[in-house]
Amino acid sequence: MLDSEIGASAARTAPAPPGEAPPRNRRGRRRVLMGGAVVLVVGAAAAVYALQNRAEPPPAVVSTLPTVPVERTDMVSVREVDGTLGYAGTYTVLGAKGRITWLPEAGDVIRRGDRVYGKDGVTVPLFYGATPFWRDLQQGRTGRDVLQLERNLEALGYGKYVTVDRTFTWATAQAVKAWQDDVNLPETGVFTLDTAVVQPGAIRVTDVKGLLGGDAGGTVLTASGLGRTVTVDLPVNDQGLAEKGAEVRVTLPGGKATTGHITSIGTVATAGATNAKSQTGEGTENATIPVSITLDKASSAGRLDSAPATVGFSSTVHEDVLVVPVNALLASGEGAYSVNVRDSSGAVRSVPVELGIFDGDKVEVKGDLEPGMNVEVART
Repeated sequence: MLDSEIGASAARTAPAPPGEAPPRNRRGRRRVLMGGAVVLVVGAAAAVYALQNRAEPPPAVVSTLPTVPVERTDMVSVREVDGTLGYAGTYTVLGAKGRITWLPEAGDVIRRGDRVYGKDGVTVPLFYGATPFWRDLQQGRTGRDVLQLERNLEALGYGKYVTVDRTFTWATAQAVKAWQDDVNLPETGVFTLDTAVVQPGAIRVTDVKGLLGGDAGGTVLTASGLGRTVTVDLPVNDQGLAEKGAEVRVTLPGGKATTGHITSIGTVATAGATNAKSQTGEGTENATIPVSITLDKASSAGRLDSAPATVGFSSTVHEDVLVVPVNALLASGEGAYSVNVRDSSGAVRSVPVELGIFDGDKVEVKGDLEPGMNVEVART
């Protein structure tokens, strides 16, 4: 080996002077120091973030659901049964001997004094009463038919000088003459039995039986009353729900709700519908009785002649109970329910409740609640 090569090798392997690190080791230490600085910076940032989090907690979530106050009231359980809307009563109008010269149309409403039909060119009007006239009435007659005539004359404006009683007087005869003049009848003062049609009240024509030019001596037309009724076939097992005069709720097409009163309850049961697959005795188990309900406001049925309807019969009454809307209930599993109560600060807490009876869109509840508390309800 050459001396120059040996010298160079010795120079590369010679130890560093005391107190001086080799150059490669100095670079490694710089890396360690820089790494430590990065750790310190990251740690400081984390500490600042943690302090900021402790000083400024995230904003609380505020519920925006609407609320409804808890109520204390009486609740009624309702049993709903389907029925049919129609008109009250069925009447048959019989004509007198002669030729029919005018007829109404189905749907026409006829009130006291209005023409029911025309006979031999003369108007035959409607009078109100319980019994058809069975004899001619003239001065000197007495009886309930005279009273019926005088009541109608008075209602039509001809009773100014008439004493409404059971006696046909001279004043009654004058009133009859005045009425005869107005309806183009001979002014005889005698009221003949076929002069007017008698019905309990105003009627609505349901079907015209007579023919123009035909004999009037038969059924001229059929009619109903003006009252609106709902007929329900109530299961015999539920007949205890029906009491004459009791108020019921009625729901008509379009969800329109109104009230009515029970006017009649049938006493003859009809077997329920069966088919070839029905079991023996099924018709007896499903037997029904007819129940008629008169609407409190006939106008609530609008122009519907006939339509399906639902009648709600009251069955159970719970007095002085807590009530919330049905859409406030929250199912919490296994048939359990709760409601969310929101206080004045906006805080919401869940309150378990036990359910009682339902009444429309409200429900009876039992739980840690007081009247006036606000419960959240679902948006509609």
